[in-house]
Amino acid sequence: MNSSSFIKEMPKIDLHCHLDGSLPIPTAKRILKDLGEEWDEELLYEKMGVPDDCPSLAAYLACFDLPIRCLQTADALETCARDMAVKAAEENTVYLEARFAPSTQLMKGLSVRSAIEAVDRGLKRAEKETGIMTGIIVCAMRHLPEETNLAMFRQAREMLGEGVLACDLAGDEASFPMKDFRNLFGEAVRLGLPFTVHAGECGSRTNIREAIELGASRIGHGTAASGDPELIELAADRGIGFEQCPTSNIQTKILEDFSLNPVREFLRAGIPVSVGTDNRTVSRVNLTEEFSRLSAFSGLTREEAEKIYFDSVSMAFAGEEVKERLWRKGRDFFGRPLGNEETGR
Repeated sequence: MNSSSFIKEMPKIDLHCHLDGSLPIPTAKRILKDLGEEWDEELLYEKMGVPDDCPSLAAYLACFDLPIRCLQTADALETCARDMAVKAAEENTVYLEARFAPSTQLMKGLSVRSAIEAVDRGLKRAEKETGIMTGIIVCAMRHLPEETNLAMFRQAREMLGEGVLACDLAGDEASFPMKDFRNLFGEAVRLGLPFTVHAGECGSRTNIREAIELGASRIGHGTAASGDPELIELAADRGIGFEQCPTSNIQTKILEDFSLNPVREFLRAGIPVSVGTDNRTVSRVNLTEEFSRLSAFSGLTREEAEKIYFDSVSMAFAGEEVKERLWRKGRDFFGRPLGNEETGR
């Protein structure tokens, strides 16, 4: 699939995109100016983008310090959400699930609810301006106290269907394994709050297995499952979607080379797969580039790109009306989708 025009023109779905890691540079400059700080865009690019010699996920996460500091007001959150989604729409991203950690945005007095409402307003503005469809995934953070994460989940549950789609767990996986969050996701299940979990981003297959057993319907990254037939079979049998983020997996040293990316391995095994940007600014990548690299270095085919699109629709936390619109967009571009002849599912 070496046709750059095909990749540019195809509709795209980004299910794994962090708001703070995707703060556009010009937007950051404007927000910082409002804070009384003058920044050169090149310096911001250097400060907010992952260094070429990034040694680990923990070092990668340090790039979020400045964006988090920027996003402490309702206006900043709304502006960032709008600008990020507009940028995504410019590359023909038709659906975007934006995830963020409300509990990290409260330094200047925002509540969890007001932070979520601000992001929702920004995304709704982008929808009106561009036609992109969006939703919010709220992230618990591994380093935060359990009570903080529990309170955020309970607030998010009250807003389910009002911008909020699901919840997630993010942060330094190596330092905070999945076993520490059994109570948290037990509460998510009790609340009826759908969830995905960052797992297998640091080589731990155990974290992936435990996330699945706790009830995750999707796994963020899941890269460590590669080469483990039993774990791959478990995910495939249960229809657990894997949100692949190829570029960031190279930057955080999960993989040494793009050719080792397991997207095609997972597809062949019957695991639903999506391809996301993870962090558009921190990783200095967009979705068109992700697919172009998978094509060039991993041999991704047009048929596999089509499969990823329709897998992404199935994996999305969106409601049925949005999913039907996405199916129609896929059928219009690709023709009859792979799978069931009646519905393509």
